[in-house]
Amino acid sequence: MKISKKFSATAALAGLALVLSGCVQTKNGKPYGFVYDYLAVPGQHVMDWLASIFSGSYGWAIIILTVIVRMVLLPIMVKQMRNATIQQEKISMIRPQMAALQKQQKAAKTQEEQAAAGQAMMALYRNNGISMTGGIGCLPLLIQMPIFAALYAAIRYSPELSKAVFMNIPLGKASWILALLSFLSYLLQSYLSMLGLPQEQKKQMRYTLLLSPVMILFFTMNSPAGLGLYFFVGGLFACLQTLIINFYRPRIRREIKEKMKDQPAPVMPTPVKPAAKPEQAAAETHTHNRNRNRNAGKQQHHH
Repeated sequence: MKISKKFSATAALAGLALVLSGCVQTKNGKPYGFVYDYLAVPGQHVMDWLASIFSGSYGWAIIILTVIVRMVLLPIMVKQMRNATIQQEKISMIRPQMAALQKQQKAAKTQEEQAAAGQAMMALYRNNGISMTGGIGCLPLLIQMPIFAALYAAIRYSPELSKAVFMNIPLGKASWILALLSFLSYLLQSYLSMLGLPQEQKKQMRYTLLLSPVMILFFTMNSPAGLGLYFFVGGLFACLQTLIINFYRPRIRREIKEKMKDQPAPVMPTPVKPAAKPEQAAAETHTHNRNRNRNAGKQQHHH
C-alpha cells in the first residue's frame, strides 16, 4: 500500500512503450504487423483528422486528443478519489489498532509470531471493510493504454507525424524541453495532491509521489517529443483535476464521518499464537504432568 499508484501506472506505460518498440516489424524499410496495422494506422488516421481541423497542426491534434481522454477519465477519477478518501478515513479510524499490531510485529521473536501478527493485520482490514489497494482501480490506466499505444506507434512509424513540428519542436525526435515540462507538471500535481492531508500521511507519500515525475522525465527524454507533449498536457490537466478533487474533499470527508458515526467500533483481532514445536510441546507436556503429579501427592499427604 506504500507504493504509489501513479508510479505503477507510469511504469506500466513505460513498459508498454518498450514492448511496442520491439513489436513492429519492418520489411524493405516499411513497417507491418499487428501493432502497426491495428494501432499505428488507426492512430494516424485520428491524428490526420484532428490535424485537418487545426490547419494541419499535429501538435494541436495531440493536445485535443489528450484533453478528450482526460475528460472521459474525469468522472471515473472523481469516483475513485471518493473511494480512496473513504479508505483513508477508515484507516484513520483503526490507526490505534494498527499501531498496536505493528508493535507486536516488531516485538515478535520468531517468524511464526511475525506471520501471526501480519495475519491479524489483514484480519483488521477485512473486518472493517478496508481494501488493501486503497480503493484505487486500474480502469483509468486500461482506458489510456490503447490511446497511448496508438499514439506511440503512430508518431514513430507514420511519416507525417514523425516529421511534424510544433512550436519549433520536431515531434518525431526527443525534446528535453518537453521532458522537463512534463516532469514539472507532474511534480506540481504531486504537490497539489498532498494539500489538506495529515502531516503523517504527507511524510509517507512524499517520496513515492516523486517517483512518477522522475519516471516521466527519464521516459520522455528518450521518446519522441509527441509523447512528451501528451504527458505535459496530461500533467496540466491532472493538476486541474486535483484542484477540483481538493475542492470537494472536505465535503466528502464530512459525509463519511457522518456515516461512520453509526458504524460499529473497529474490531481488533488477536494474533493467533503459533503452534509449539514438537520438542517444546513435549517439554510442556512433561512439565504439566510433573506438576499435576506433585499436586496430587500433596493432596494425598494432606488427607
